[in-house]
Amino acid sequence: MAKREVIEIPGVTHGKAPIPMGAKIGSIVYSSAIMGKDARTDELPEDAESQFQFLFRNIKAFMEAAGGSTDQIIRMSVYLKDNSYRELFNQEWLRMFPNPHDRPARHISLADLNRGMCAQVEIIAVLY
Repeated sequence: MAKREVIEIPGVTHGKAPIPMGAKIGSIVYSSAIMGKDARTDELPEDAESQFQFLFRNIKAFMEAAGGSTDQIIRMSVYLKDNSYRELFNQEWLRMFPNPHDRPARHISLADLNRGMCAQVEIIAVLY
């Protein structure tokens, strides 16, 4: 039987919250909330564009830390502070998933994010 493994993104933390960025059992991967922090500073940039760029870098780093790639993401739950951020999110989404026939499922919800956060995502992936 497979044992649970903790997944972390180098340089990015949940602050004082006692949770990992994600966990994996066997080939199944779930993330906690991934945000657009700069991995060099563990700080959230003030501008939304930078947050979205870092968010997608962190998604990639998370999947690599899990032993996979973004091609193995099957679902992404997206939480936006405001619907006005949808276009910035979609720009980075299309960079990561340019093929319309090879994208994960996703759902966008509006959420009361704090500390200046524009977005968070949660990922489900299956490694192969």
